[in-house]
Amino acid sequence: MQEQGRPLIDHILTLLDSLRASGLTLGQLGEAGPAEAFSGLDGQSLRTACEIINFMDEMPGGFLIYRADGEEEILYANRGLLRILQCADMAEFREMTGGSFRGLVFPEDLEAVEKSILHQVAASRHDLDYVEYRVVRRDGAVRWIEDYGHYVYTESVGGVFYVFLADATEKKEKLLTERALLVHEKERNQRELKALMEAYGRERSKIDQEHLRQLEVIEGLGINYESIFYVDLDKDAVLPYRLSHRSDAIFGARLQVRPYAASMAAYIDQWVCPEDREAVIRASAPDTIRARLAGSSSCYVNYRTVGSKTQYLQMRFVAVGQTERVAQLVMGCRRVDDEIRREMEQKQLLEEALNNAQLSITAKNTFLSNMSHDMRTPLNAIFGFTALAKSSLPDVRAARGYLERIESSSRQLLDMIDKVLQLSWMDSNEAQAEESDCSLREILEEVRDFLLPQAAEKDIAFTLDCSQVRHDAVRGDREKLGQLVMYLANNAVTYTPAGGSVSITAMETEELLHSFAVYKIEVRDTGVGISESFLKQIFEPFTRERNTTLSGVHGVGLGLAIAKDLAELLGGSIEVDSAVGEGSTFTVTLRLRLQEDGPAQVHHGAGDGSSRRILLAEDNELNREIAESILEEAGFSVESVEDGAAALEAVRSAPAGTYDLVVMDIQMPVMNGWQAAEAIRALPDPALARIPIVALSANVFDSDIQRSMDAGMEAHLAKPIDVPVLLGTIRGLLR
Repeated sequence: MQEQGRPLIDHILTLLDSLRASGLTLGQLGEAGPAEAFSGLDGQSLRTACEIINFMDEMPGGFLIYRADGEEEILYANRGLLRILQCADMAEFREMTGGSFRGLVFPEDLEAVEKSILHQVAASRHDLDYVEYRVVRRDGAVRWIEDYGHYVYTESVGGVFYVFLADATEKKEKLLTERALLVHEKERNQRELKALMEAYGRERSKIDQEHLRQLEVIEGLGINYESIFYVDLDKDAVLPYRLSHRSDAIFGARLQVRPYAASMAAYIDQWVCPEDREAVIRASAPDTIRARLAGSSSCYVNYRTVGSKTQYLQMRFVAVGQTERVAQLVMGCRRVDDEIRREMEQKQLLEEALNNAQLSITAKNTFLSNMSHDMRTPLNAIFGFTALAKSSLPDVRAARGYLERIESSSRQLLDMIDKVLQLSWMDSNEAQAEESDCSLREILEEVRDFLLPQAAEKDIAFTLDCSQVRHDAVRGDREKLGQLVMYLANNAVTYTPAGGSVSITAMETEELLHSFAVYKIEVRDTGVGISESFLKQIFEPFTRERNTTLSGVHGVGLGLAIAKDLAELLGGSIEVDSAVGEGSTFTVTLRLRLQEDGPAQVHHGAGDGSSRRILLAEDNELNREIAESILEEAGFSVESVEDGAAALEAVRSAPAGTYDLVVMDIQMPVMNGWQAAEAIRALPDPALARIPIVALSANVFDSDIQRSMDAGMEAHLAKPIDVPVLLGTIRGLLR
């Protein structure tokens, strides 16, 4: 749990101080001893701080935390910043910068950068400050940096800045190149203008004052402005030099003097959007212009225009008179859409990044809190009943009861782990639906038969109705369809009180062209129901209307999220209708292909392990001992090896018929199970190459199962071992 009253930034800085003082990295934290004692943080705060530091390390671009006072010590720099500076690690970074922000900034830029930051922070502590400066990379190259920072102060830590940095060298060089081109163009224009003026002077001895004012306009603003005016504030006069469609009707013809105040009022009323009018009125008032130009050669105001499409314009004032009192000036209007939009996009990106980071932290905290409680509950039962079983060995009945409870708690824990892994796997975009012949009725009957004992224990009536299905033989992903219905039906049984009812109803609603039909599978219960407000988020991962403590039902809130993903993976949809105290109805709609050759047939067989010899390849000693015991108790003779290479050598060197079947782990040293299976299938002796191989692995995603099939294995079974499934598979292959 996070310590009461301490901000999250305190925990992060505490952990960074501990790491820096010890010379350890985040990945080495566990090696230094108990992490909580080492860092001074409790477990939850430490995990949260570690996750945030890991998140900052993976952020695109640079990220920096440094103290606002003293030598501006750098507390943290992420890997993105190290890449920008070409530093291999933090040791190189600290050596190059001296461990301070002042050592990072190019010396000639430092004073201006710090003044700008202090000015922006003083103006507003709620907004990001922005500066640009140069840094020297480790190879000696000078790079330009864009710096978006924020100042934070807490009583325990003091003032710190956290900063987002990006390498803006290419953009800066492009800007400087464009600026050089503009300067060159301006110089060329000036040369041409000078030549024209000299020619004009040779032809005329007297130059009209109005022409001089036009030249001052050109000198003041240039060609990038859609409207250009010469303004005399003392005379309240404005002389249009260049007009746009917006200013043409208001200011009249070119070179025709108009009243400045009245013309500006009309322009603002007609073209400036209502939200910006007050700002433009203030900025264009003579007193404001004089005050702003007293300390600067130019000033401006940005505003939005009225129209079907909003445009951003900038109105700029440049003093051109020779007197100390500001009276004559050039006024111009130009489009600044691209500049404003870039600023807005950058600000929005930063805000979204911060919001997403906060949402991610909240989701992780909630998930970790729920997982911690719901996983510790069965673990506590396992440890407790194990201790009781050890003390009750003489009492076989009591010991057996404790072992059954240990098995139940283990399955509960395994179910939680399976759901987390399955959701992660489905989010990885590796999940695919595979089409094969199957019977819709048999799939639903298997779900019903599996859940009937659980329903009977709670005195729940459990029924299945397939009477409205005309075509039972379909093509689809049998396993995923069964999982989908299992999640919904298991949820219904779990949340239905004793004496209630659960029903599964399959309906064929429509037969389509090209041998397709639409099916609806409805899972209805008379359980506790779901509130209307929670229905909006019922399919979101890690969400539960009532947690384990309140509901008494174990789980992490993933079953319905996985069910929704499975429905969409199968090309269907899922809907829910519920009322509190009355029950819930989940309806899955699927479009399935019909079989051409009738219903799918499923055959089951049984065999005896007598006189059958199995080669077991398993590197883990405990897992090997468990598998040997299970197989030997079933009547099989077992020979064990510790890796895939040894399994290959045992099969290759033994006469044909020595081994009837191979049980192969996947992750093993020297040679893994897939490599060993491929090598066995490539043996020159057909009798040895055709030996049945069963994969037994903790990796049970579809991609792992497909990899086993591609390697030539006959089956892929999951760990922990499901004894009936393992023995049934082996006996089926040995028939």
